[in-house]
Amino acid sequence: MLYIRYPLSLRQVEDILFERGIDICHETVRLWWNRFGPLFAAEVRKRRARHLSYSNWRWHLDEVFVKINGEMHYLWRAVDHEGEVLDVFVTKQRDRKAALKFLKRTVKRYGRPWAIVTDRLRSYGAALKTLGLEGLQVCGRWLNNRAENSHQPFRRREGAMAYFRDLKTLQKFVSVHASIHNLFNLERHLIRRSDFKENRPAALAEWRQLAA
Repeated sequence: MLYIRYPLSLRQVEDILFERGIDICHETVRLWWNRFGPLFAAEVRKRRARHLSYSNWRWHLDEVFVKINGEMHYLWRAVDHEGEVLDVFVTKQRDRKAALKFLKRTVKRYGRPWAIVTDRLRSYGAALKTLGLEGLQVCGRWLNNRAENSHQPFRRREGAMAYFRDLKTLQKFVSVHASIHNLFNLERHLIRRSDFKENRPAALAEWRQLAA
């Protein structure tokens, strides 16, 4: 949880655990998140989908540039209007084929939304037309700020990890990171302090139940 949730390096997590009386190597932390991270993330997604923790009212789609060994790749993200990360997908291209594959994944998992907010990248329009969803697309200045802001936690982690070296590792990490972020994303600036004090221990208790 420490390594995925916070912008910490493997060695920083090793030092934090050492202060708590747990003496391990930083490579053990790497093995832990590789082995157990996807399992916990899948369970988090399953539980949140079961309780409908996401919204199909309006989705926000956006993509960011990610370098892997000096080569440019694209990280596609879909979030709902409340900031819940629905799906993340890494591709080498930013064309219609990549957008179509990303949209198919998301719609298959969560169903059809009422509206889809995107930027003016033509790949979105072409992919939505193929799926028969072109009437749902909404474009406009500042309308996609929700998606833009959702990139920030990942960008902080990317810097702490000194970037990525493998596409499969990037896809694996962003999927785990998105699920853990959803669990602990309480948006404390939008709710009362009393509500936040109730939700924070509930999220931590759910995580401990998963990891038990």
